[in-house]
Amino acid sequence: MPTYIDLSVPLENNEFADPRHQRVNIEYTAHAEGGKDLIASFPGARLEDLPEGLGWAVENVHISTHNGTHVDAPWHYHPTMDGGERALTIDELPLGWFFQPGIKLDFRHFEDGYLVTSDDMRRELDRIGHELRPFEIVVVNTSAGARYGQKDYVNSGCGMGRDATLFLANQGVKVVGTDGWSWDAPFVHTARKFAATGDASLIWEGHKAGMEVGYCQIEKLHNLEQLPAKGFRVACFPVKVAHGSAGWTRAVGIID
Repeated sequence: MPTYIDLSVPLENNEFADPRHQRVNIEYTAHAEGGKDLIASFPGARLEDLPEGLGWAVENVHISTHNGTHVDAPWHYHPTMDGGERALTIDELPLGWFFQPGIKLDFRHFEDGYLVTSDDMRRELDRIGHELRPFEIVVVNTSAGARYGQKDYVNSGCGMGRDATLFLANQGVKVVGTDGWSWDAPFVHTARKFAATGDASLIWEGHKAGMEVGYCQIEKLHNLEQLPAKGFRVACFPVKVAHGSAGWTRAVGIID
């Protein structure tokens, strides 16, 4: 039997999972209150007509497509990709991209805010003895994974720069992922570099690589330390949000 590793974080009222402006708000309705809603559709019914007077449990959610573990579509990064073609939205992406062999690059040793380069990726691929193949799903294990749910999560971990992103995309990799809040370096670190240099090309440079080559990325993965460097598959089909820039996913690592 295969081993299934849950690579996702939950959608929850967690104040540290996202910046303040992007937090989830889940309102929970329990069975007692749900009973009133249920019998409202059946004139003449009373609460005591239901087993133990209980109805359904329901959750009402105010949420962004970028909350929880989610897949970013090329449309999120820019209106165009691949030399000027209209960027694909999440509902337009080929399903085959999201069930492929996986490769894990271990970058937990890099400091918070470090910008991973293509040379860093080459060295890690040499270390694990692997040559990339088109459509493999490449996930990066950063120090942020261990910080999920804690106050410093959003500002933790290294990020992938334009150079590193294009290194993967130009080899036919269509889906990448990180256990950090963003594929890019945490904004607080990039903001300091921008303040010191005035170089606007630093802003969101990993994402903006998607202007040149269309690709998708998974953000807020979890449990990557449980994966081997290779020899596993990733299933990460995104929810089909019409015209969406992203879709939530229950990402799973499968070790045969």
